[in-house]
Amino acid sequence: MAQGAAASRPPGDVEADECLREYRHLCSPDILAGQVAFITGGGSGIGFRIAEIFMRHGCRTVIASRSLQRVSEASKKLVAATGQQCLPLAVDVRQPQTIVAAVDEALREFKRIDILVNGAAGNFLCPASALSFNAFKTVMDIDTLGTFNTSKVLFEKYFRDHGGVIINITATLGYRGQALQVHAGTAKAAIGPFALSRSPWLFVPTTAAGMALFSVPHPSCALSRRHDPSPCCGVGSQQHPSQQPGAGPHHGH
Repeated sequence: MAQGAAASRPPGDVEADECLREYRHLCSPDILAGQVAFITGGGSGIGFRIAEIFMRHGCRTVIASRSLQRVSEASKKLVAATGQQCLPLAVDVRQPQTIVAAVDEALREFKRIDILVNGAAGNFLCPASALSFNAFKTVMDIDTLGTFNTSKVLFEKYFRDHGGVIINITATLGYRGQALQVHAGTAKAAIGPFALSRSPWLFVPTTAAGMALFSVPHPSCALSRRHDPSPCCGVGSQQHPSQQPGAGPHHGH
């Protein structure tokens, strides 16, 4: 009984993320060959693991974080484990000019960006009564505004003319509520509708390139949403008008 209880407990925190010792998959090992992914928050947590899995399937990556040291160390691990290229860059998603500089450098290095993963997030446990004005604003700025900022820069720099995929990491905290998480729940809840809205700057009829936009709940939310059918918490997508049934020819990746 005690052994079963111990097995059900989540693993403890670790100082740094490590690549998988063993990896099994159903997808083709080269399903992402030739593609490039730009991943914010890619130096740790889910962003790090997304980068690793993408790279194990042939994708080259750009991992971005406020801490250049963190993404540089993560990049070395990812390259050693997968044999793919990984470019570490310093980015503060609250500051669009840093995103512009990073995207420019990524395009100089790889000549293309096919996938954007908006994984940058700020979070901590705190009761709402103890949250400072600045603490709440900081989480909103990183999670919500950072998602918009990075998506807009990538669209204007590359996706407008070439098409691409945007993946937003959200959470179900805003739908069921979670103690000590009113700030994170609010910020993540604002991300869900990105995949359900036809933003004028994201889907413009003047481009023939295809666009896809997804909002994916963080794995830690999976158990809490067993019966939650909300489309904002699951995977949603929108097609560029040129990809809709009856539309003319289009090109993309």
